[in-house]
Amino acid sequence: MAQSGQGTKSSDSSLRSSKTVQNRHGQRRSRPGDDIGIIPILARAVREVENAAERGKVSPNSRIKFQVIALLMREERARAKSDSSLDETERAELFKRLDGVATILAKTAARDTTLIQLLAEDAKVSEAAQELRRSMLIASGVELSPDDLMIVKEPVVKAPEQEKQVVPQSVRQAQLANPFLAPDLSAIKNAAPRSSGALTNWELLEPLFRAFEHGAGGGAASMDLPEARSLKLPGDLELMRHQARFLAEVKQGHRTFLLADEPGLGKTAQALLAASVSHCYPLLAVVPNVVKTNWAREVELWTPQRTATVVHGDGNDVDAFSDVVIVNYEVLDRHVGWLGRFGFKGMVVDEAHFIKNLGSQRSKNVLALSKQIRLASPNALMMALTGTPLINDIEDFNAIWQFLGWIDGKKPLPPLLRKLEATGLTPADPGFFAAARKVVIDMGIVRRRKIDVAADIPARRIADLPVELEDEAGRSIRKAEEALVNRLLERYRRVLAAKPDGDPEDLIRVVAHAELEESRALGNSENVFTMVRHIGQAKAILAADYTVQLARSVGKVVFFAKHIDVMDAAEEHFAKHGLKSISIRGDQTTAFRQRQIDAFANDPEVSIAVASLTAAGVGLNLQAASNVVLAELSWTSAEQTQAIDRVHRIGQTEPVTAWRIIAAHTIDARIADLIGNKAGLAARALEGSDAAVDGESDIQLAALQSLLRDALANSASN
Repeated sequence: MAQSGQGTKSSDSSLRSSKTVQNRHGQRRSRPGDDIGIIPILARAVREVENAAERGKVSPNSRIKFQVIALLMREERARAKSDSSLDETERAELFKRLDGVATILAKTAARDTTLIQLLAEDAKVSEAAQELRRSMLIASGVELSPDDLMIVKEPVVKAPEQEKQVVPQSVRQAQLANPFLAPDLSAIKNAAPRSSGALTNWELLEPLFRAFEHGAGGGAASMDLPEARSLKLPGDLELMRHQARFLAEVKQGHRTFLLADEPGLGKTAQALLAASVSHCYPLLAVVPNVVKTNWAREVELWTPQRTATVVHGDGNDVDAFSDVVIVNYEVLDRHVGWLGRFGFKGMVVDEAHFIKNLGSQRSKNVLALSKQIRLASPNALMMALTGTPLINDIEDFNAIWQFLGWIDGKKPLPPLLRKLEATGLTPADPGFFAAARKVVIDMGIVRRRKIDVAADIPARRIADLPVELEDEAGRSIRKAEEALVNRLLERYRRVLAAKPDGDPEDLIRVVAHAELEESRALGNSENVFTMVRHIGQAKAILAADYTVQLARSVGKVVFFAKHIDVMDAAEEHFAKHGLKSISIRGDQTTAFRQRQIDAFANDPEVSIAVASLTAAGVGLNLQAASNVVLAELSWTSAEQTQAIDRVHRIGQTEPVTAWRIIAAHTIDARIADLIGNKAGLAARALEGSDAAVDGESDIQLAALQSLLRDALANSASN
């Protein structure tokens, strides 16, 4: 209590400090005493609320007073920021006194955390609160406007979707740390007035959409980007040239982008590095479920000095003090409330074509969040990432342009309108469409294709895409892996008891070999083979869903799997999403298989080739695609390489990207690392590679050894 009293005394002293102010004629006058203006009234009121909280009883009247103090304090802070009659010393003194009020409010909220919800931007302001606010303003001597004198009696009906809203505990703690986040009003203060030029009365959205309906003589819809001075990043990372040029534009101050690069060109990395070079943190990333784990991994890779948190379910494990908050579309409806009040300085929407349906709740949530972020931070970094901004109609641009703040759904917003008027053209003029198209592109549309930047990127690369197995299958797999680890530990302890002086690594190899042989002979229910099989089944729909996104972005894709049930599930998923696929399996005749291959190569309606890793390993030409999805992992590097080479072969005109779908936090990730570190026999025998050559058994043994080694390390540390 002594400590609390000391803090209050310090706050009170800042509230009582005196200064000089200017009257409306610009003449300086000394304030007659502490009872002039709104701040002394707020100071007395906040001490009353604090005393009530210290007694452990915050009555409804005190709660109303708490909310009104916060509202008036924010208004006074905003007024002080925009008051040009104040010099910097006077403004600083005002802020110091307001901080005294804020400090007491924060201490009070720490005693009764239910008060925090009254600070929310969308918190209901009751009729009683409006009356108290009016009374305080009158007592301060302020001349009230008609709006301030009026009490609005409007019932607030809670929308059905608000019933789902949650606020994670970590977010409440972050709000306690900074509950009075002031909006950035600089852009509002300096904003140019709305244009009243030649285009004011024109209907412009339809002409703007139509300006993109036909190509521009083969020219890509991509803004001019400056050359980059360097491709180097801190550490061992290096950018590709097209990525570095994009970041150079961000460094020059551009803040809104539709980044429509083809998959495989590093849109995620560019978005994260854009936030870094523009210092737009905290950053919100709204992404599809299948890639949210990969986003967290990419944050660690590209911006290791920054932290990321992923929102799962109700967000119970969210770290609200992270720099990057990653949330998937499917749970956004539960979190849109606190996300809108969090104070983000940037927002990225991945696979932005997901919001093209303006009537969907998903789109409404994203657009509401973007509007709140742009209002609170007008210089926020806003990025829409998609390889396919248009799917069915040219007006698919509508939602993305709204997200970026270029239009409001009915008309161009002032920044875009002013640039259109600067062309001196109207929709009645012949050159308007070409000029308007360029104006919109220069607002921030960036589109590069693989073939355009082929010199910048490797001819063939493997990109790992980690996914979370969150359903019952995922829990079952983790339970099976735990049982396998326990069995390995128990076997190791028995071997160690028999050979207490044995080398630990030798014992680990003995245990792994014994487990592998026993699994093959007896078919233990939780062995490494059945576990990998179940992981493949659990990944099937996630891998198929990513393939759908790829096919819609870049055209033809090859989907590889090991097991028939995974292929069946994938083909059913593709059909459900309206994509035609062909199938290449081991039980097909040569003639039938060739017809399937020809259809994939020549039929524009066929988007996906679903192929068995083993059956499609030899003698296939699938170079109609340049993207490969490896839904299940092979046990050898050679089998994986052979599958990719069905696409990366003579006749291929584009760089090839193979996307390996990896089940995060499972043995799947260990196997992926092991395969990636091993070279094939040809690489060693014919190309001079020094990498080790492993077959199936070697990879399986190495995976078991890795599991046991980590388990022993964990048990030793505990």
